[in-house]
Amino acid sequence: MDAVYDKRMGQNIRRLRMERGMSQEQLSARLQVRGCDITRSGLAKIEVGQRHIYADEIKLLREILSVSYDELFI
Repeated sequence: MDAVYDKRMGQNIRRLRMERGMSQEQLSARLQVRGCDITRSGLAKIEVGQRHIYADEIKLLREILSVSYDELFI
């Protein structure tokens, strides 16, 4: 992935998280409960495009945020 796409996807994840009234801490905790080893700091880096996102994280984010893959990848 390129940096522009990483940043755009991260911004979209942040928007979806905030629309659901979740903090980074709450979302990272929900990811951790489902077996995804991500810290709040790691999630923050994804949201600003400083860290790549892995397939298992994408799958869980889609489930937790209750969105389709299309909505997640806009």
